[in-house]
Amino acid sequence: MAPLRPLIFGEILDGSFQTVRRNPQAMFGAALLGQSLSILAGALLGILGVASLQEESMPAWMTGKNESELVGMMVGVIAGGLLLLLLSVFLSAVLQGVMVVPVARALLNRRTTFRQMWALAKGRVGALIGLSALLMVGFLGALALLVILAILLAETMGGVSAAISIPLFIGLIVAMVWVYIRFLVAPAAIVIEELGVLGGLSRSWQLTRHNWWRILGISLVITILIGIITQIVTTPLGLLSGGTGFLTPHAGAEETAATGLGIFIASIIVSGLVGAVGYAFQTSVMALLYLDLRMRKDGLDLVLIRSLETGEDPDGVPGRGAPVYTAGRPGHPGAWPQSPGGTPPMYG
Repeated sequence: MAPLRPLIFGEILDGSFQTVRRNPQAMFGAALLGQSLSILAGALLGILGVASLQEESMPAWMTGKNESELVGMMVGVIAGGLLLLLLSVFLSAVLQGVMVVPVARALLNRRTTFRQMWALAKGRVGALIGLSALLMVGFLGALALLVILAILLAETMGGVSAAISIPLFIGLIVAMVWVYIRFLVAPAAIVIEELGVLGGLSRSWQLTRHNWWRILGISLVITILIGIITQIVTTPLGLLSGGTGFLTPHAGAEETAATGLGIFIASIIVSGLVGAVGYAFQTSVMALLYLDLRMRKDGLDLVLIRSLETGEDPDGVPGRGAPVYTAGRPGHPGAWPQSPGGTPPMYG
């Protein structure tokens, strides 16, 4: 597992992989739960799409629809995609907090089952749900504000409004990314430090200060890495689903459609499984980033070393209730941790 000291990038990657490998029930089970909505939605859309196109090609099918029907279907698809995105954000924030439990325990070489993970985090699920709801409200509020501004600009300035709307849209994206990074470890803080919603956001804001670019870089590298691996695994199935005629050259329309449907559903399931593995790894990285930040700013590594040496609370969550250093690392003025009573705790 990762060493008990501030971590470098390679150690975060290796520690995340080791956590997923040694705690498959907890990490992969929770990640699969998070991917279940995407798998079900994709399979349902595939079944409906293939069923509607069994008798005619896509151009012929679109020709048979009037403009209002096409617009209505487009709005329905967009609304469904937005709903799926919001549900994914909601579930992601909850699971990201819950999955920090096996990562923290893995630092002390303690394995965690799926049931044990939820038992240790169940008292924080309400706060995680509140955090998810707050994040969704913030996202929808920012999106609604942008739409309202774009409409007002279009009505008052006409065609010139695009010159203002596009920079506003880009600026909103940049602002959302900046806020996202500052609040990235809020779910972990809520679970490990037993904080409320606002307390978790404030704690994340504090921990990520002066580390924004580092966290952004690690997040981008992990996202790109997972995306490449996912494409390598799922591209062959995508090619097969687009060339079912090659697999069934003498079959009729119904047989070809059935084969295409089977391959499509298989590709959705495989994509979901690969996505679950990627999500487990990505969430483990985010949890280790939180623990690394606490090692750098709170001296959490000393607390974990003491727990490892004494073997205290073997069924608990490492770092929960740990003291916080008042300033810097050991060797700097004011670096001694303060216990709730104000007396510096003894280590060793």
